[in-house]
Amino acid sequence: MKQIPENKDREERIANEVTVDAYGSEEVMVGWLTYLQDNLACPFHAECIAEMKFSPLRKGEKVTVLELVDADENLGGEFFVLIEWNGRKMGVPLAQLKPLKGSKETQQAVEDWQYWKARGYQF
Repeated sequence: MKQIPENKDREERIANEVTVDAYGSEEVMVGWLTYLQDNLACPFHAECIAEMKFSPLRKGEKVTVLELVDADENLGGEFFVLIEWNGRKMGVPLAQLKPLKGSKETQQAVEDWQYWKARGYQF
């Protein structure tokens, strides 16, 4: 993902709702996990917005996001979601998806995560 300019409102929301009281990489990860668990209203329809080496999705493909993958299975500073695609279920990075239909909270949570990743932040 390319680096994007700072968004003060988003930075403030992330600091106050996601990483508040987080003093290490593990606590930041738990903050994000909790935020995403609380705000992703699964299932929802999404579109692939970026191709990634470790995902079979191509830009523009549509999927159904079924759930956030357990924290133990989220690797490399990325959160994965279980999707239904071409009759199969598999995990893909949340950062590669854009919700098409879903709650305002779902849209905002995904955009917050993508923003955080695009700014180069990490656990």
